[in-house]
Amino acid sequence: MKKLLFALQVALAAIILSPPAAEAEPQHAIAMHGEPALPADFEHFTYADPEAPKGGTIDYAVQGTFDSINPFIIQGSAAQGILDLRFGYNVFDSLMLRSYDEPFTMYPLLAKSVETDDERTFVEFTLDERARFSDGEPVTPEDVLFTLELLRDKGHVRYGTTVKKIAKMEKVGSHGVRLTFAQGDRELPLILALMPILPKHATDAENFDKSTLSPMIGSGPYTISDVRPGERVVLKRNPDYWAKDIPSKRGFDNYDEVRINYFRDENALFEAFKKGLIDVHIENNSGRWASEYDFPAVTSGDVVKETFDSGLPSGMYGFVMNTRRPVFQNKDTRKALTQLFDFEWANQNLFSGVYTRTKSYYDGSELASYGHPASEAENALLAPLPDAVAPKIMAGEWKPPVSDGTGRDRSFLKQGFEALKKAGYEMKDRRMIGPDGKQLAFEIMLKSRGGEELALAWQRTLASLGVAVTLRSVDDAQYQQRLITYDYDMILTSYPSSLSPGVEQVGRWGSIAKDAPGTWNFAGVADPAVDATIDAMLNARERGDFIDAVRALDRTLLSGAYVVPLYHRDEQWLARWKGIAHPDKVPLYGYQLQTWWRQPD
Repeated sequence: MKKLLFALQVALAAIILSPPAAEAEPQHAIAMHGEPALPADFEHFTYADPEAPKGGTIDYAVQGTFDSINPFIIQGSAAQGILDLRFGYNVFDSLMLRSYDEPFTMYPLLAKSVETDDERTFVEFTLDERARFSDGEPVTPEDVLFTLELLRDKGHVRYGTTVKKIAKMEKVGSHGVRLTFAQGDRELPLILALMPILPKHATDAENFDKSTLSPMIGSGPYTISDVRPGERVVLKRNPDYWAKDIPSKRGFDNYDEVRINYFRDENALFEAFKKGLIDVHIENNSGRWASEYDFPAVTSGDVVKETFDSGLPSGMYGFVMNTRRPVFQNKDTRKALTQLFDFEWANQNLFSGVYTRTKSYYDGSELASYGHPASEAENALLAPLPDAVAPKIMAGEWKPPVSDGTGRDRSFLKQGFEALKKAGYEMKDRRMIGPDGKQLAFEIMLKSRGGEELALAWQRTLASLGVAVTLRSVDDAQYQQRLITYDYDMILTSYPSSLSPGVEQVGRWGSIAKDAPGTWNFAGVADPAVDATIDAMLNARERGDFIDAVRALDRTLLSGAYVVPLYHRDEQWLARWKGIAHPDKVPLYGYQLQTWWRQPD
């Protein structure tokens, strides 16, 4: 009893003598790690030109169709250009605006300031008194609370997932909103700052979850002026846009009219661009980029073919092995398979040599472990699990084997053969037989034949070593259902990455997601080292600590050999008619269409 009283006295004394916690104060911006790069009195984003000319029309193109202009809900296929990352938040402003020249930092827009505490247990936004919807009505705290509740109850799942982390929502003063979280979350204030705000007075809450083609009112720089279902959406500049002169928006939204044109066929879309009906073409087809930009407008200089560098991570595109299946539960087997994709042959023969082999989940960025020996902090983080990372990966030296590109490289195949022997396999009657007496065999599930040419190339390589690979193409609905239940041996998929990976990594790689249906843990990863690095990443406060944690995560995933790394592009591809111009400065995330303009006649 005396010991307990003494302990309580010591604890009480510590509380009394401890300095008070620092009071949270409103700030002009908020960064995921460290401090915002721009001061409170910044004049404009460095990648936007405040002197850019205003006026004219821009014609964009999208392959596909649409039957709704409500981008917030699950029902229907919403038109692009209203609220998206490619063409911009044109109709709806968010609480704050993301800088694309920093990993993850938010600056003023509807909210002129943001406040949170060290543990990020809450966030408080103070709205700009000037903020208005396109009908002239002010943006109020009531609109913010209405939006959060509406999107939680009737919006897309991603909105509900975010808002459900809020334990209490309240109006503060005449222009403030305070959101208190169920638990501290370093990323949540920034995710909420990205939230677009809807007008309570002009939104049909009752039918909000139903598709609509009726123009919606927002607070963004454009209004919806014309909708032709499946064909075109026309946006017109709001001459009374409230934020046109605030620093975050100087040099943005330079066209009088934005037209989003839809094409059902990719070839028809490209032909329209060649004829000048479309102003900008974002290219993703390697073959076309390499060989089809020789039409007259290119040779005359009327069409400009451009590449843009960015600091974005590559992400990971590859064949994912489902470790829930016995065939992939041996790590040495998985490692052997990662060494047997003949990238050099595939790149030259299938993709005109335009791709780069991927060596990291964050290749091409500061987050990549490749080329960087593990830091002291990484070593300390991984010390309790000394066998979690292979020595070469720890040294930043690992990369997939390189072939001579002929498709018949004996030394390349021998490396793979030796790796399979290490995993316990041996060749018998031209079949790769394991310790259980069975041939190494598995099925690759493809979505509607997507990636079939690539899978066939790998199938041929593995067949030469006695590995039996079958391909199964299924329709979209069946593919999705089998993903949800993890009913596959292997899939071909892509894990996109950002410069600020966050809680989504738990769903991709965390042990907690292995057995939960419908997660992105396609590989069935359940590794204490992976969990520890994700936890360190989520709790990092400074950018340096964050980079160390992400690189450690990268090393554990590469060492686990869950994915056969394939390839990525080192640059962004785009072609434009010369009447469209852009700033000289290219930000960290690459080109930003919202800052481009039409040259005056």
